[in-house]
Amino acid sequence: MPATSQKTAVVTGASSGIGAETARQLAAAGYRVFLAARRVDRIEALAAETGGTPVATDVTDADSVAALAAAVGPSLDVLVNNAGGAFGVSPVAEGDVEDWRAMYDVNVLGTLAVTRALLPALIRSGEASGGSAIVNVGSIAGRIAYEGGGGYNAAKFGLKALTNALRLEIVEQPVRVMEIAPGMVRTDEFSLVRMGGDQERADAVYAGVPEPLVAADIADAIVWMVTRPAHVNIDELVIKPRVQAAPHKVHRV
Repeated sequence: MPATSQKTAVVTGASSGIGAETARQLAAAGYRVFLAARRVDRIEALAAETGGTPVATDVTDADSVAALAAAVGPSLDVLVNNAGGAFGVSPVAEGDVEDWRAMYDVNVLGTLAVTRALLPALIRSGEASGGSAIVNVGSIAGRIAYEGGGGYNAAKFGLKALTNALRLEIVEQPVRVMEIAPGMVRTDEFSLVRMGGDQERADAVYAGVPEPLVAADIADAIVWMVTRPAHVNIDELVIKPRVQAAPHKVHRV
């Protein structure tokens, strides 16, 4: 595919997990992918594997986001706002304000910053091609609160509100605004980070769960969403393993 006609995508949080797998699958689908993450060594390795373009990016830093927008240039077909994370499982009565602030910063304000910076490029591409797309990676935690999840719930509920408001505000533009809300996804880092590096507690999250989702399942769904016809908007896609009925209801064996 000639470089001039190749579609482009940005994936934030591309250094691991869902972000890295989404970048792989978008590249396999023919996109030139800008790999945005803080860990440069990882995105450089992924770029070597996929032919993508690594861009060192901290979504909570304005200058870093501006540099990402400059690297992408004047047009962009797909933005996957995947950078996020959960920190801690304390109940609200013992909530760590810094953990809550960090979750809001990366999940909500980081998504805001990247979307605001890249929206002109998405609109320009949409006008030329008939449609571009934004996919925000939310969570079922943004739909149902659960004990020990207050801070993460608040952040992902906030992301859902941001997504819905943006869809209303730019409905006249040729840009689809979508959210994918995964349930239990086993990755190398999500629960480990949430548990402050305690591997035993992280492993316990998935203990006895016969088949949790994996990053490839979510990436596959994201690629499906962005490759629907331009007039089709998947407002939200909630995706869970069969054995998970709700955040707090999981069948274990």
